[in-house]
Amino acid sequence: MRRALALCSMVVVWILVASSPAGAIVYGEFDGNRHPNVGTMVVDIDGDKFSICSGTLIDADTFLTASHCTAFPEQVLGTDRVWVSFDPVFDPVTSTLLPGTTHTHPDFGFSGPGGFSDAHDIAVIELDAPAAGITPAQLPTEGLLADLKASKQLKGQTFTAVGYGTVRETRKMAWQSILDNNERRFGLQHMLALRPFWFQLTMNQATGDAGTCFGDSGGPHFLGGESSNLLVSITVTGDLWCKATDTTYRVDTDSARDFLEDFVTLP
Repeated sequence: MRRALALCSMVVVWILVASSPAGAIVYGEFDGNRHPNVGTMVVDIDGDKFSICSGTLIDADTFLTASHCTAFPEQVLGTDRVWVSFDPVFDPVTSTLLPGTTHTHPDFGFSGPGGFSDAHDIAVIELDAPAAGITPAQLPTEGLLADLKASKQLKGQTFTAVGYGTVRETRKMAWQSILDNNERRFGLQHMLALRPFWFQLTMNQATGDAGTCFGDSGGPHFLGGESSNLLVSITVTGDLWCKATDTTYRVDTDSARDFLEDFVTLP
């Protein structure tokens, strides 16, 4: 048990160094099969399997996630080989694991979204074989969020965050209220601000908004309600105790699209 806790701590420390907190759904609920194209990234540490980040299938064999997730196995574990599981509940022994190769953005840095500059915190995992029976998420057209803002259609929209990891069910207390979790969960939220590379969303329980916490990094934010499939940004960071704000990386920008077009066909 102590060994397992030490390994988990190493993963958490890396994520904290690479980027501020971003993880599992807070104030949300069990996703079940609402978003079967959302999965968890799994790594092997000394023979044990650990779910460390989230992501989304965006074509038959391409899994979208965050660079600070894929940089961990590449730079700490010395491998670009990982697994993805789309099981609604992840189990390190019984879950179906699809092997793949990580591709971290070549310009990714560890400065995070300081000043809201482009941190290139976007990555993909190319699966060895197509994920059978799973319909990929839809990617946005170029500049979709900016176009919606310009036409005054962005404010008031509902967004759906999905992912695996820790859970917060109350805004009372700090780290004491962050609970372990291995389920795919979802929560609904609304926008705060749109930046050139970043999209901020509220996750304030007092206003009925859910959000993300440790373990959801790389997971999707869909435009629309719980049945939506249009992925507009990915989880990267947020406030320290997962209570108030999500800061997500937009996938409708020229920068994100320049990276993604090497792996998928863009709308």
